[in-house]
Amino acid sequence: MTTTNRPIRRALVSVFHKEGIEVLAEAFIKAGTEVVSTGSTAKRLAELGVKVTEVSEVTGFPECLDGRVKTLDPHIHAGILADMTNENHAAQLEKFGIKPFDLVVVNLYPFADTVRSGADEAATIEKIDIGGPSMVRGAAKNNATVAIITDPNDYALVAARIENGEGFSLEERRWLAGKAFAHTASYDATINEWTAKHWPKPATVDHPTAEDETEVNEAKFPAAFTRTWDRAHVLRYGENPHQQAALYLDPLNQNGFAHAEQLGGKPMSYNNYVDADAAWRAVWDFAPQIAVAVVKHNNPCGLAVGATVAEAHKKAHACDPMSAYGGVIAANSKVTMEMAENVRPIFTEVIVAPDYDADALELLQTKKKNLRILKVTEPPKSKTQFRQIDGGLLVQSTDLIDAPGDNPDAWKLVSGEPADEQTIRDLVFAWRAIRCVKSNAILIAHDQATVGIGMGQVNRVDSANLSVERANTLADGANRTQGAVAASDAFFPFADGAEILINAGVKAIVQPGGSIRDEEVFEAARKAGVTMYVTGTRHFFH
Repeated sequence: MTTTNRPIRRALVSVFHKEGIEVLAEAFIKAGTEVVSTGSTAKRLAELGVKVTEVSEVTGFPECLDGRVKTLDPHIHAGILADMTNENHAAQLEKFGIKPFDLVVVNLYPFADTVRSGADEAATIEKIDIGGPSMVRGAAKNNATVAIITDPNDYALVAARIENGEGFSLEERRWLAGKAFAHTASYDATINEWTAKHWPKPATVDHPTAEDETEVNEAKFPAAFTRTWDRAHVLRYGENPHQQAALYLDPLNQNGFAHAEQLGGKPMSYNNYVDADAAWRAVWDFAPQIAVAVVKHNNPCGLAVGATVAEAHKKAHACDPMSAYGGVIAANSKVTMEMAENVRPIFTEVIVAPDYDADALELLQTKKKNLRILKVTEPPKSKTQFRQIDGGLLVQSTDLIDAPGDNPDAWKLVSGEPADEQTIRDLVFAWRAIRCVKSNAILIAHDQATVGIGMGQVNRVDSANLSVERANTLADGANRTQGAVAASDAFFPFADGAEILINAGVKAIVQPGGSIRDEEVFEAARKAGVTMYVTGTRHFFH
């Protein structure tokens, strides 16, 4: 393979998006580059003064099938794929009267844009490019003698290489080829993501399942899990300063927290995104009730619902004011001036809400200049979660408040008297709130607000102790566990965890049940006269 630069004398240009093509046109005109092009691209280049040869003139065959076939012809692909450092290739081109290309400039039909537009299936299928990827892959494979451009941001570089007469070096052509292969891989992965969702395996196709094998929902878990994300931002650093990080976006989904509009404050960090996303998910577990969450290190240190957003924030902050310092606040309702006034004296990293009253936004922007103010207009919609492990990827459906046991009508009373209406409301609140607390999780609540949270401990006893301790360590010395309710994200393996809550004064507990020692736990609650419900559903959050 040659290591010399190769001048650009003949170029093939076929682009859907025409933005920036003027830069190439000017360079082509100055250098006298021979340009072959297709349809609307040829028309645009001609308008810019470029002498263009239509692809149909090269192939001797007109475009057909509504433009589905234009470039799929040996006169085009042999010119792209011929390695001109190979004497045999050069001789074959001469024999067949085919001229080689030095440059191929292609960008593809906008498949992702078409999907996002809500187009029907027929229109979406028409935006699956065939000839474009073939030209891109052919030119990228033949980087020994051809330069491939798929990124309009590289047009200025191309123009410079044309005008200086030297063309690209082998190292540059290889770099461009790598970008091109990434471009087509991403394009195909996006198509695969759409087809996996819209064209699942028919019920008529029966593949026997082994006795020890779980039946697969191939729409959710296809045999080859291909997804693609586009880099949106390079972050200052990752979870720690020595780590690098970037934010990527799903090309088929232009919604969600990753697309938050920032209205003020410093740039978002990796930890800001993680904590704010956790807070954003937490508050929408309570919709349509107005809810506010205060999150620190991916765990809530306060969560509450209220008649107003200001009331909900006040109750959430009161749970653990010390931990709220430097935290993230999320609301599922418009931030009002009253809430903004309450937030003002609290050091907060991020606030996220679907909207802000004009005066509230102005106050936060002017009085808290470092506060990252995010606006996300839609609730979380992701139905799939990913977690990377060394050498692999775990994929699961998102944990939502939608299991049978999340409905209080399905709860089973195993101890004490049936809870009154207010107690049931608090138990339902506690059960919904426990979903967003790291396991092992114990949560104490009163008046639809958290008052003590124990999270992330390696045993449930420590989590129970921590929840009680946090509930009863405010400056006023109030005993907030007395008469409160409690929730556990998974069963109590022994009675000791439940007994800590009972001895602290809680009047009712909701938990999944399912321990081999359930009867011991139930008996401890019965002995104390405490109401206990089991849900049959758990909400681990590791």
